Amino acid sequence: MHNQSITFRVQPGGMLKGEARVPGDKSVSHRSIMLGSIAEGTTHVSGFLDAEDCLSTMKAFQAMGVQIEGPNDGKVTIHGVGLHGLKAPKEPLYLGNSGTSMRLLSGLLAGQSFDSVLTGDPSLSRRPMKRVTDPLRTMGAVINTTDKGTSPLEIKGGRFLKGIHYDMPVASAQVKSCLLLAGLYAEGSTSVFEPAPTRDHTERMLSGFGYEVKRDGAKVTVSSGGKLTACDIDVPSDISSAAFFMVGASIANNADVTLQHVGINPTRTGVIDILKLMGALIEVINPREAGGEQVADIRIRSSHLKGIKIPEELVPLAIDEFPVLFVAAACAEGETILTGAEELRVKESDRIQVMADGLLTLGIDARPTPDGMIVKGGVIGGGRLESHGDHRIAMAFSIASLRATADIIIEDCANVNTSFPTFVSLAGKLGLPINVQSS
Repeated sequence: MHNQSITFRVQPGGMLKGEARVPGDKSVSHRSIMLGSIAEGTTHVSGFLDAEDCLSTMKAFQAMGVQIEGPNDGKVTIHGVGLHGLKAPKEPLYLGNSGTSMRLLSGLLAGQSFDSVLTGDPSLSRRPMKRVTDPLRTMGAVINTTDKGTSPLEIKGGRFLKGIHYDMPVASAQVKSCLLLAGLYAEGSTSVFEPAPTRDHTERMLSGFGYEVKRDGAKVTVSSGGKLTACDIDVPSDISSAAFFMVGASIANNADVTLQHVGINPTRTGVIDILKLMGALIEVINPREAGGEQVADIRIRSSHLKGIKIPEELVPLAIDEFPVLFVAAACAEGETILTGAEELRVKESDRIQVMADGLLTLGIDARPTPDGMIVKGGVIGGGRLESHGDHRIAMAFSIASLRATADIIIEDCANVNTSFPTFVSLAGKLGLPINVQSS
C-alpha cells in the first residue's frame, strides 16, 4: 500500500552511456514462486525481481503454508509442498497491483480443496477478470466476482475440474497460463489455442520442472496426473524494463548503452523488432541460455528513427512496451500507426488514452484510436503529467525528457516500485538524473 505520493522531475538533456544490468524478469519471477511452491523438493532461484508485484505472489504462497526464504540479493529458496500440499489461507490474499498474480492464482486455486479470496489495490480491483473466470467456470470452478466481473475473487474449493479445449478470443499469456495451471488439477487434458503467439514462460518453466507440456502449432496442452520436481532457476533481466533504456539510447544524442543478461525469449522480443523497423541501431551480443530461457547482451546507440505502421503480429510480443514505444514514435520522423492493441486499454491504466494525453501536453500530435494510436513525430516540450499510478507510464515519460526542451514533471510515480525499484538509480548511473520528490 502506498501512503505517500511520489513525483519525478526530469530536466532535459540527459546523456545515456555505459553498461547496466536491469532487474530480473517479472513474469519469470512470479512463475518461479508459483511453480516452485507446488513442486516436490527445494527450488533455488537467482536473479529474482525484488519488487512489490513479485513479493505479492511470494506472500500469497507463504500465507498458504509454503516456506520461502529471501529474496536476499536476488536469491530465493522455495521449499515446495507438492501439487496438493497448499493449505487454506487464514484471510484474503492481497495481491497489491499485480494482475499477473491475480489471474494466474485464480487458475491454480480453482483446483484446491480449500476456499480462497483474492483482493488487490484500487487499480487492480478495476481490471477485468471475466477473461479468466468465464473459462474456469466452464471447467467446473466456482468463482464469485463483483457485478462488473472484477475482484475480489471468491474461489470455492473442493470442486471437480474437467479439462477443456479453449479458443482464446484475445491473445493473452495470463489467460493461457491461468488455464494451464488449472489444468494441472483437472480431469483429462486442458488445451488452449492462442490467436497470436504470447509469452511462453509458463510452458517453458513447467517443462523445466519436469511436467509434460505438448505444443502443436498454436495449441498448448497439459494433462493432470504429473508432478513438478524442484529445480534451479536463473531469472534473466526483464526485457520490459530494458525497453526503457533501449528507447532512451535510440533517441538520446551520442548514446551508447549495453544492457547485460537480458531475456530474449522469442515471445517477448517485439520491442527489438519494432525499434529495428524504425531504424534503431540495436545489436544482440553473446546469445546464450540460462535456466531454459534465452538471454543476451543488447547494445543500443543513438539513431535516426522513422515512423512506421507497426505490424499487428508484433503487438502481442511487445504489449507491455508500448508506453515507451509511443515515446520513440514521438521522436521519429513522420507518423507511427499502431492498431490491434485494444488490450492496452485494460492495463494498470488505459495506456492508450493516458499516453496520448501526456504526449499532447508535451506538444506531440498523438491521436488515440479504439485499438491503438497515431503519433506524429515532433519536438517534445515540457509539462506536468499524470501517470495514473501506472509504473510504465511514469518511466516512459521520464525517458521522453532525453529529447525534451523543458522540465517534465510526472505525478503519482510510487508504483514504479511494482516492477523496477532501481529505475531511478540505474537511470542516474547511465546519465539521466531523475529528481524524486515525495510528499
